[in-house]
Amino acid sequence: MKINDISKSIEACAAHYGEHGDAMRQYLINGQEKAMQLPNRGPIRFDANGKLDTEILNAYSKYGFYILENVINDEELKDIEADLATMRENFPTHNGSQLNAKGEPALGAGAQALSLLWSKPLGDPLGGTELANGRHQVKLFEPEAADDAPAEAVFVLLGSLQYSDACLRTYGHPQLLKVAAEINGEDFAPFHESLFIKDPGLGAAVSWHQDGDTHWDSANFDENIHGFNFMAQVYGSTAVNGVWVVPGTHKLGKMDITKMVQDTGSERLQDAVPMLCNPGDVVISNRQLVHGSFANTGFEPRVSVNFGFHRRSSVLDVKGAGIHSDAAVYDKDLILQRSRLIGYAIDARQQRFPNETAYDYKPLAAEQSNYHWDTSAKADIKDYNLLDLSI
Repeated sequence: MKINDISKSIEACAAHYGEHGDAMRQYLINGQEKAMQLPNRGPIRFDANGKLDTEILNAYSKYGFYILENVINDEELKDIEADLATMRENFPTHNGSQLNAKGEPALGAGAQALSLLWSKPLGDPLGGTELANGRHQVKLFEPEAADDAPAEAVFVLLGSLQYSDACLRTYGHPQLLKVAAEINGEDFAPFHESLFIKDPGLGAAVSWHQDGDTHWDSANFDENIHGFNFMAQVYGSTAVNGVWVVPGTHKLGKMDITKMVQDTGSERLQDAVPMLCNPGDVVISNRQLVHGSFANTGFEPRVSVNFGFHRRSSVLDVKGAGIHSDAAVYDKDLILQRSRLIGYAIDARQQRFPNETAYDYKPLAAEQSNYHWDTSAKADIKDYNLLDLSI
């Protein structure tokens, strides 16, 4: 991977940190160098038997994340960018509004499920709060935004598949679904989808945390019990605007992040590295990794198309965590209902890319022909994220 020169963004970031500016500058530079030394990036590779390359599996197991390079081609990226532009035009004029700038019903208007998360520019809205079951244990530094910045800005779009056909098609990417099957088994189950939006000078911080909630004390605990997220990068990801992770922490159980910060002496966690990506790269990231991101004080935007998957055994007849959806016991019928998004995604992708070999999702194999992506299907998935399988 060739690293783009982000020295101006590093300097801009350091300038926000006052007396800690030099330390932040060096942290970003050192993290970038350490990330590039890790042997956990490359194209998706399968062996002669169709199994995911053992080097990818081993590196993912060791570090808790792997950067799959050049997965999303330029044509698909342009589709996503076009949908992003449309969605932005339809954002509410402000937090709480039901109208966009044209006076029309805004994105999310009339939805039962929460669609948009807002933050003050460069804020950390989750850190140190009881939100999401209190998993964001510490609050990160909140730099001062420019005087002309809006009072609040969108930083997460939830239930993204109902608002973007392009994101739905990426969700049905055959190679990524095959990777999901290799990690979680052919009967893998869906989790949750979203867009993380980190605009320059606005993008909020996401405090250090681990995503898993339900199974920390399980007798069957292992490194994959809380599933993983794919993070497809539309514009790329840098040390300034990207997600940072502490490699290997996915194997250590529930971490005392407050103590980690205290032991380090700052929020700049020791041994953390940024996920460095070019446009079209897709990160597979274990949900148990300690990870977070600083406010985007640089000049490069980041939009991550996030979607995750679970092992079926991790969700079947399990009571959810109540973070991404109301706490409920996930029986086989609920899981099947939530899985219809995979069926629609496979068909939507086949319509857009007819020369691709569509993925054969085993739990829907007998009824895949019932899932045809059209206006009726679009109506069917409204508020689908009320059924997110949150563990």
